[in-house]
Formats: sequence, C-alpha cells, structure tokens
Amino acid sequence: MNAEQILAEIREANLSYLMLAQSLIRADREQALYRLGISEDTATLIGSLSPAQLMKIASGNTLLCRFRMDDDLVWGLLTSHGKSAANDGVSRLHASILMAGRHQEAA
Repeated sequence: MNAEQILAEIREANLSYLMLAQSLIRADREQALYRLGISEDTATLIGSLSPAQLMKIASGNTLLCRFRMDDDLVWGLLTSHGKSAANDGVSRLHASILMAGRHQEAA
C-alpha cells in the first residue's frame, strides 16, 4: 500500500467515524458518550456539524478515532487468550467497567 492509498483509507475511516458518532449522538446521547468515550462538549460539537464540516474535518491526514484500550490489562481482558467461554464474558465485562471509568475521566 502506498502513501496515497493510506491517506485515502484514513480519510474514509474519518468520515465513517464522524458519521457514526453523529448518528449515535442523535439517537441516544448517553450511550454515545459511553461508547465513543467523549465529553458532553465534544458530543455537542460533533452533533452540530454540517455535512460540509464533516467532509472538511474528515479530509485531514490524521486519524480522528483512537484506541481507548491503552494498557495491557484491558487488552488482556478483551483478548482473553486461552480462557474458557465462561471466563470470556466476565473478562469482557471487566474490560467494559475499566473503559467506562475512563469515559468518566473524559467527561
């Protein structure tokens, strides 16, 4: 993949992410805040963007979305390598609780 293809993929991912975020915010604001891990102010801003503004923001060369799982504990819980299906549900719940706490930090 060359540099131009990578930039095109980033722009497409940005537009998809912004459109999804806007849709979630408009459908259920509280769920959107949790699922996206954003603050009220950010949700208000994204929710009010026009299509032209979405396109302009998405056309940048920097990926707008980021991983919220930035530590080994959460990654380990989400991947749960070698654990049984019963433990998998508990591990995912634990990871969700940890990420929910991080949502509160962003707010």
